[in-house]
Amino acid sequence: MKVVILAGGYGTRLSEETKLIPKPMVEIGGKPVLWHIMKIYSYYGFNEFIILTGYKSHIIKEFFVNYYQQYSDITVDMVNNSVEIHRIQTEPWKVTILFTGQNTNTGGRIKMAENYINKESFLLTYGDGVSDVNILESVKCHKEAKKIVTMTVVQPKGRFGAVVIKNDGLITSFMEKPKGDEAWINGGFFVCEPEIFNYIPKDNSVIFEKEPLESLAGDNQLNAYKHNGFWQPMDTLKDKNDLTQLWINNQAPWAVWLKKDAFNA
Repeated sequence: MKVVILAGGYGTRLSEETKLIPKPMVEIGGKPVLWHIMKIYSYYGFNEFIILTGYKSHIIKEFFVNYYQQYSDITVDMVNNSVEIHRIQTEPWKVTILFTGQNTNTGGRIKMAENYINKESFLLTYGDGVSDVNILESVKCHKEAKKIVTMTVVQPKGRFGAVVIKNDGLITSFMEKPKGDEAWINGGFFVCEPEIFNYIPKDNSVIFEKEPLESLAGDNQLNAYKHNGFWQPMDTLKDKNDLTQLWINNQAPWAVWLKKDAFNA
């Protein structure tokens, strides 16, 4: 199964970082969040990726073109104009990078990947969020449901502490940042059948999370895989700092490919 990753947005809520680089290239512990997401999928045996780029696409392309040089030991001989690579650190990945336009919405970007899917089931996610979701379990859930799309759904934490107050003003309980109102939300990490493309018109303005998903739900073709574990989007600078802190403290739940004592910050 190929993994399609949406990586073309502007990331305006993280403008402190995204003025110079696309959001998926914002780093957690020295590696782009995109790399972290791909490592999650690779851990479960999915190593073929289609990355849908837009804003500052060239930076993502350069990262993968130069990947083995960035993370390998080299000797540069300036006299003889040569580069010798001593120890190659790489990944078992095949990466296709599609430029899907600066201002194309999510549905339009996904539609452009249709010819690369070859009428096969595929995985789909966003390039700005990490989770310890079990990808194989989500695929199993999808196959059992026999629907066109399975969406991983999550219950995020609330933004503020919650209190219970009696009529006399006495606080009877307090919980710091509990989960929200028990509503499940779209956590990304989709499993899709190729029939999904029948729900996406060839229109760059189409938002995947609007008409396509709404239509799939209306046709009883949208299945839910409930994930109760860790899930965190990187929408703001605070999110980025929180994720970085988890990483450098060897407490990153999404790093399923690493043992507790094997972090390389």
